[in-house]
Amino acid sequence: MAEPLPLFPLHAVLFPGAGLQLRVFEPRYLDMLGECGRAGTGFGVCLIAEGEETGAPATTAGFGTEALIEDFDVGPDGLLLLRVRGARRFRVLRTRVRGNGLVEADVEWRADDPVVELQSQHVLLADVLRSVLEQIGADVSVPETRFDDAAWVGWRLAELLPMTLPQRLALLEEDDPDRRLDALLELIG
Repeated sequence: MAEPLPLFPLHAVLFPGAGLQLRVFEPRYLDMLGECGRAGTGFGVCLIAEGEETGAPATTAGFGTEALIEDFDVGPDGLLLLRVRGARRFRVLRTRVRGNGLVEADVEWRADDPVVELQSQHVLLADVLRSVLEQIGADVSVPETRFDDAAWVGWRLAELLPMTLPQRLALLEEDDPDRRLDALLELIG
């Protein structure tokens, strides 16, 4: 069943569970945030296929992630600062542009990732993730069970490893956590 979702097109890919900082200043996005706040909903973040983040409405990729607002503030320049966290993935069925220039999509929500233990060929990826988290000084007080969860390891590596935007989008589009990990193995191999 398709649901309407306002989109915030970016030159970035948001993954489930990943955090993202946004500076919001365009009236269309301020309006969108007001609507989301009143309805208690999130908005979609999609990679820009054509266009720019500001100005004319951009054409988006066919997949994205729901962004839920965790915190907000006003920066020294008076702009709204948001911290969002990626939630559910979706596929864009069709888009339209509202009168204020906001892109809205009819989306189909993707199924939540199943909890699947890492396969033996993917155990190395959990070690890579631990190493990356230590190198960036991230809070590594993550329960050990998370490092056995194929989906969680895959999303965190997708979030943290250097790769191109098309590679990130391909990982977002992949429904199977094991195939996502296979793709990550190829990327770091």
